[in-house]
Amino acid sequence: MEIFGYVASIVMGLSLGLIGGGGSILTVPILVYLFGVDPVLSTAYSLFVVGLTSALGSFSHFRKGNVHLKTALVFGVPSIIAVYSVRKFVMPIIPDPVFTLGSTVVSKPVAVLVLFAILMLLASVTMIRKPKKLKEHHGEVSYNYPLIFIEGILVGGITGLVGAGGGFLIIPALVLLAGLPMKQAVGTSLLIIALKSLIGFTGDLGAGLAIDYSFMLFFSAFAMVGILVGSYLSRYIPNEKLKPAFGWFVMVMAVYILVKEILL
Repeated sequence: MEIFGYVASIVMGLSLGLIGGGGSILTVPILVYLFGVDPVLSTAYSLFVVGLTSALGSFSHFRKGNVHLKTALVFGVPSIIAVYSVRKFVMPIIPDPVFTLGSTVVSKPVAVLVLFAILMLLASVTMIRKPKKLKEHHGEVSYNYPLIFIEGILVGGITGLVGAGGGFLIIPALVLLAGLPMKQAVGTSLLIIALKSLIGFTGDLGAGLAIDYSFMLFFSAFAMVGILVGSYLSRYIPNEKLKPAFGWFVMVMAVYILVKEILL
C-alpha cells in the first residue's frame, strides 16, 4: 500500500502540474487511506506539501511577471493569521469525539474527513463546469478591504481545518475584489497559498503534533517529481480537457469518503 501511496503522490503532483491547481486536494485522502496517517496529522502534512508545491509554482509565475506582490500581501495577511490561529489554537481544543447523537459518535478524525470531502465536492464542481468569464479590470488595482479581510479569514480558516489551499476560492476573489487579470490572479494565488500553508504548518509545530519529518519530506519529494513532469507535459496537453475529467475523479473520491466515513 505504501508503494501505491508513493505512486499516487507522483500522480497527485502530475495532476497539479498539468491542470495548474486543485491536484493537491488529493493529498489528505492519499495520506489517510494509503499510508494510514491519522486524518488530523495528515492535514498538517498536507499544509507542508501544498505550501511547498505552491511555492514552486509561484516562482515560475513570478519569473513571468504574473505575481502581484502588493495584492498577495493584502489578501495573504488575514489568511495567514486565520490559518496559523486555527492550527495552533483551534485544532488542539476541538474535542474527540466532536459530538454524540444517540448511538452515533462523531470522532474528530471523521469530522475532519467529512469536512474535507465537502470541500472536495465544491472544488470538483468548479473544475467540471465551464468557468464563467470573470470581468477583469484594466488599469490600477484597487481593493475592497472589508470584503478582502472577510474572504481572507474564511479561506484561511478552511485551510487551517482541512489542510487544503483553497485556490478555487482565492482566484475569483482576486479577479473580482482586486481587479487582477486572470494570469496574475493565478500566479498571485499560488504565492498566497504557499505563504499561508507553510506558516500555518508552523502552527502545528507549536501545537505539539508528532510529525515524522523524514516521511513528510520523502512524500513531498515524490509529489515534486510529479509536478515537474506535469509542468513539462502541460505544454503539449491542454488543461481545458483535463480539468473536467479530474473534477469528476475528485467528486467520486469525495463521495467515497462520505459513504465510508458516514454510512460504513
